Amino acid sequence: MTPFAADYDLSLPACIVLVPMVPLALAGLVLMNSGLGRTRSAAHSMLASLAAIAVAALAYCIFGFSWEGVAGGPAHTFIVGGRPWDWLARAPLCLRGMAPGNIRETLEVLLQVFAVGLAALIPLSAGADRWRMSASCLSTALLAGWTYPLFAHWVWGGGWLAQLGSNYGLGRGFLDAGGASTIQVVGGLTALNIVWIIGPRRGKYAEGGIASAIPGHNIVYVLFGALLVVPGWIALNTTGAILFAGAAPAQSAMIAINTVLSAAAACMAALIITRIRFAKPDASLCANGWVSGLVASSAVCAFVSPLSAIGIGLVAGALATFAVELLELRMAVDDPGGAISVHAVAGIWGLLAVGLFAGGQQDHAGQLLAQVVGVATLLGVVLPMSYGLNWLLDRFCPQRTDREGDRLGMDLHELGAGAYPEFMIHSDEFVQR
Repeated sequence: MTPFAADYDLSLPACIVLVPMVPLALAGLVLMNSGLGRTRSAAHSMLASLAAIAVAALAYCIFGFSWEGVAGGPAHTFIVGGRPWDWLARAPLCLRGMAPGNIRETLEVLLQVFAVGLAALIPLSAGADRWRMSASCLSTALLAGWTYPLFAHWVWGGGWLAQLGSNYGLGRGFLDAGGASTIQVVGGLTALNIVWIIGPRRGKYAEGGIASAIPGHNIVYVLFGALLVVPGWIALNTTGAILFAGAAPAQSAMIAINTVLSAAAACMAALIITRIRFAKPDASLCANGWVSGLVASSAVCAFVSPLSAIGIGLVAGALATFAVELLELRMAVDDPGGAISVHAVAGIWGLLAVGLFAGGQQDHAGQLLAQVVGVATLLGVVLPMSYGLNWLLDRFCPQRTDREGDRLGMDLHELGAGAYPEFMIHSDEFVQR
């Protein structure tokens, strides 16, 4: 029984209202991804996003839920030191084991369908302007059908990371209320793998490794998308905290406050940093800072005070801003939307912040160690596993477009028509011949 059992009668009605709002977060990210890409790939970006969400939903419902399951459900376990360790669920395929009358379980599945779609949009941002749609759909199927549900089971399905508290006394086990690890970091690390495999956009790096600026085509899309994600993110954090972290519905307002304060602080951090460094604020980096605060809040929203949420957001915005420059200029990682910095870097910071700032924890050192173990698992298991799966996929279905796609743009090359046919948009100023 959770400490919030007295409010349990209100938890399911609250989730029923909030879960349908989560797709607003997906819509906002789709707009941001499109706006940060080139004009000649705008329609391709939007259609690829819609296809990724569709593929993710199908793959998760057919295969993924079978590996994730629900806490307390049937699972594969092994014994270590006399203690059972849960590593994989064993539910039937195609949701056949789900009881239609179990409202809580069906709400968890619906939330996960939206969550895995959100995770699938993150690599699309990093692979913009050069990732073939067919390959992105197959990669999304791998993410939604295996990588995401495997790690989500370890965290939300009663798996071994959640058992770190009961088996080893590490706080309450690995904590992640709103999916900073399962959605954001898993998606961000997959984005890093995609960029490694498909390489930079042609013309991004001149001889000598000097990076050229390739600005996004519509900053209004980016800023509107950053605003649109907020209600969806509040719903995601609140329902995740209720369904997976035992939060009470009465905490919903505080979770929303922490989410907004973290985003606001991160945006201001990005604005101040870019104003100091470049003499004028950078709109795209400020939007990325805003989202990085939302990402960090997903881990801590149910566990910290508003003041702590502001501090966590400030650090998240600074980290994301500097990480974009580090990856692009120092490591030659061409990430047009800053997805790796925003989702992976800020997400990892949010996970560690749970151990540093979470109130009500009797064993802060143990909780921090549990969070470190979870982050190490992401970097040591999920990152290489995702890379291996996408590397194998690239052998059978090349993920990068050919030189003609680079020259024409993805709209004409893969769709046969551009997003803005009334304008001349196919300049080759950034493309090396």
